[in-house]
Formats: sequence, C-alpha cells, structure tokens
Amino acid sequence: MSRYTLDSFLGDCRSVAASGCAAADCVRKLVPRMHGLLQEGSGFLQPHHFQDDAEHYARNLIYLSEEDDLSLYALVWNPGQWTPVHDHGSWGVVGMVRGTIQEQNYLRTDRTPDADEGIELVPGGLILMAPGTVTSFVPTPDHIHRTGVPVGAEQAVSLHMYGRGMNNYHTYDLQTGTRELISVSHNIG
Repeated sequence: MSRYTLDSFLGDCRSVAASGCAAADCVRKLVPRMHGLLQEGSGFLQPHHFQDDAEHYARNLIYLSEEDDLSLYALVWNPGQWTPVHDHGSWGVVGMVRGTIQEQNYLRTDRTPDADEGIELVPGGLILMAPGTVTSFVPTPDHIHRTGVPVGAEQAVSLHMYGRGMNNYHTYDLQTGTRELISVSHNIG
C-alpha cells in the first residue's frame, strides 16, 4: 500500500478547492484526507515547522496557494498559550500531530451577525483534541472560538488547513461586545 504524502494531501486539497464546493462539502471531503496524512506520522514536517515562540503560539507556514484560496500551517502551542476569541471567515480542517489542545466554542446570540458592535457571545461546547484527532468547521456565519494549551500541559502541534490565505481574522472582546479585524503573521521556513 502506498503512503499518503504531504504532496498527495495538498493535491487533494487543491482539487477540492478548485471544484467550487460549498464549505460543508469541502470539509467533508478533506477530513478523511487530513486523517490519512496524520496516520503516516509527522515525518512530512520539516524542522522549521516545529518553531515555537515564547510569547505566543507560533504559526508556521507549510503551504499557501498562488490563488490564495488555501493555506496550511503547523501551529506550535507552548503550555499557557491561547488564541484570542476569534473566527476565521472560512472553512477549515484541523488535525493534531502531538500534544492536546482545547477549543472553547462560543455561540453568537445577538441578531446582527454582520455587526462589529452589540455582539453577545455565550460559551458553547469544549473540544479536546489529542494526537490523530481531526475536526473541521464552516462559517455559520462565524465559527467563534478560543484555542490553546493549559499551563502544565505538554507542548502541542496542530495542522490547520484553511479555505483561504489566513492573514487576518476577527477577534472578539467579550467585555465590550465588539469585534475587530486584525492581521496575523506567520513564520516562513
């Protein structure tokens, strides 16, 4: 049986993105492929994909399509590092390479989904992702969550495939009920 490689995975992702499928159909097709890639181990990752940062979680670029409709990152999480509450404005597929991350989801209860003010969020479900686990999300209209690794846990590494170049996202302030579009950076190997 032939190995499922990073190149095979990226080829499958490009085919899915080019098909113009709906977000839910894209993730439905790519979740098993991400799982297949993870079953091969982490040998497809290069040493620079494991780069961490003492100040915040690290986003290490693996792939960005010329069309800016796909991006793949290895995120490295040291204990105590968390994202802000945010959304992606895209579909995505996430797989765990090592360690465990927690994802706290939020539900938007206000009736103005496109507004940047007057936002009401309530906590939703909590997801724990261990090695080999794969999850996905679609904008509904927003998949709002906070992800990280608790203090005292081990470092975690996760793979994130997005249906766009992920150079920005909305962050949410739970106290003020506002959101802001911010730019995000990444490491290039």
